[in-house]
Amino acid sequence: MDSETAQDQPTLQQQRTPQDQQAPDNQALEDQQALIAQLGTSQESVDALVGELRVLDAQLEALASERNRHRLLHQVCDALGELGKLGGAQLFWGTAEAVTTGEDQLGRVRGRVTAFESRVGELEARRHSTREQIDKEQHRAGLIEDELFEAQEEEERLRHEWIVEREISGLHSRPLIMPWTWGGEDDRRFQKSLLGALAVCLILTLIFPLIRLPLQRAPEETPPELVLHITMAQLPRPPPPPRRLPPPPKPTPQQARQPPTEEPVKPAVEAPPEPKPAGLMVFKQRLAALADTQINPALGAQARINNADNSVGTPERAMLTSSAPGSSGGINLAAVSRGLGPGGGTERNAIRGGTLTQAASGIGTAAAASRPVSGGPGPGRTDEEIQIVFDRHKAELYRLYNLELRRDPTLQGKMILRLTIEPDGSVSLCRLHASDMNAPDLAAQVVGRVKTFNFGAKVVPPVTIIYPIDFLPAA
Repeated sequence: MDSETAQDQPTLQQQRTPQDQQAPDNQALEDQQALIAQLGTSQESVDALVGELRVLDAQLEALASERNRHRLLHQVCDALGELGKLGGAQLFWGTAEAVTTGEDQLGRVRGRVTAFESRVGELEARRHSTREQIDKEQHRAGLIEDELFEAQEEEERLRHEWIVEREISGLHSRPLIMPWTWGGEDDRRFQKSLLGALAVCLILTLIFPLIRLPLQRAPEETPPELVLHITMAQLPRPPPPPRRLPPPPKPTPQQARQPPTEEPVKPAVEAPPEPKPAGLMVFKQRLAALADTQINPALGAQARINNADNSVGTPERAMLTSSAPGSSGGINLAAVSRGLGPGGGTERNAIRGGTLTQAASGIGTAAAASRPVSGGPGPGRTDEEIQIVFDRHKAELYRLYNLELRRDPTLQGKMILRLTIEPDGSVSLCRLHASDMNAPDLAAQVVGRVKTFNFGAKVVPPVTIIYPIDFLPAA
């Protein structure tokens, strides 16, 4: 019973019958009338005090000009008093008798000023007290208005109150159970749910071991079949060995006299060709052959260009002779030879079983006497000067080759350029003389770059040379 019953008590007090409602309504009406009367009395008091305050304000306003005169008079009296203290009263009054008379007059004037100030102070005090009374009455009227407003609200609430038209029966008491109290309906539901879940888990624990599941085997991944086709070159069958003929019988003297008959010559049996190497071995063997071959290019001032017919003679020994006229009678150089042959017993002088000889060229044969050699007494550009310039610009040429090599990784070979060098060092003519590379764009770029070379000014006639450039990819 308890708190819930106590909470229901105001509700029961508010539920009134029509008989109980009539008496409080009359009492509320009487209270409202009393409050209205008090409010009217307070309002009348406020009005009276306001009228009195207005009268006091009018009196003070009437004394405003007189207050200014008395204030100036008070200041004059104070100034004359200060003048008398300083001993200068005769300066204002004239004689000593006038000074005495003036002091008496100042005393009377000060008395009148004091009386006026006391009168004004009394009016100010009455005005202040009247204002305080007005504030108190206004505060009291505000309280009465609040009580009257509350009374009107209570009357309005009672007017709209629900009226009970039946007999009120007593409330049934029941025990109060808080949510955290043990032993309630919530605990019983929780225990039932917990026991049910444990029972299901126990049953599943007993059933699962009885179920036999097949073992899952990982599928065997078969590696993809790799088929390697190897094509073997079919070697031609060797021809059957020639039959050995029995030795011919010794001719008798009569047979020797007969003229011998010519027998047809049998063709020689050719050996089966050896299989040629393929792939990188071909390039490796070519590079090895180029490295072992001794190249003697005629470049620079030694190059000779003419349109005469190329006459190649039989390879002969080239004797080393001196360009100086006559002979010094020294060492005979006739025994020294530059001929190339199979001597030496090494493999560097032979390529695939063949010997190397000095090849005769049409360059510089018919018109060899028209220009001096690089080391001769005549002017010219030496091989070293030309080679130095090309070495200086080698990086630029290989940069162009590397750009083209990105498009075609198998690009390699040699370009032979024909260029004319003017006395001021500029290149007036440059074109592709020969090339074993299928790269026309690279050839055009190289020719254009070589035209920008400057070999340096030199007092020499224009020189036309043929210069080879090897392009090989970096290892």
